[in-house]
Amino acid sequence: MRRKIDPTLLDLCLGIFIYGVVFELVLLLLGCKASYSIGLWIGVVLAVAGSVHMWWSLNRGLEMASKEAGKTVGINNLVRYFVLVVVMGILIYTDFANPIFAFCGYMGMKVSAYLNPFIRRARERVFKI
Repeated sequence: MRRKIDPTLLDLCLGIFIYGVVFELVLLLLGCKASYSIGLWIGVVLAVAGSVHMWWSLNRGLEMASKEAGKTVGINNLVRYFVLVVVMGILIYTDFANPIFAFCGYMGMKVSAYLNPFIRRARERVFKI
C-alpha cells in the first residue's frame, strides 16, 4: 500500500525549498563565499528533516494515550533540538560552513509556515493537486 504525503507537510517542505532558492539567489547576486551557501543548504536540509520528524512524531503522538503522547512528543522535540545543537556546534568549531547562514536556512521552516496558505493556493493552481 502506497501512502500519500500529507498536503500540509508537502507545502511546508516546498516553501522551505523555495525560501532556500530565493536566499541562494540573493547570496549569488552579492557574490558571497561558498561557505555561506553551504551553511544555507545545511540549514534547509535540517529544516526539511525537522519538519518531517515533527510531522511523524505528532502523528505518532495522536495515536497514543494522552499521558504517553505528551511524554513521547516532548522527547521527540528534545531529539530534534539536540540534533540541531550538535550540527550547529560542529559548524561553529569547523570552517566547513557558516553557522549563521545555517541558522538562516533553518528559519526557512518558520517563513514557510507563515506563507503556507499562499504556497498551498499556488501549488493547487500550478499542479492541480
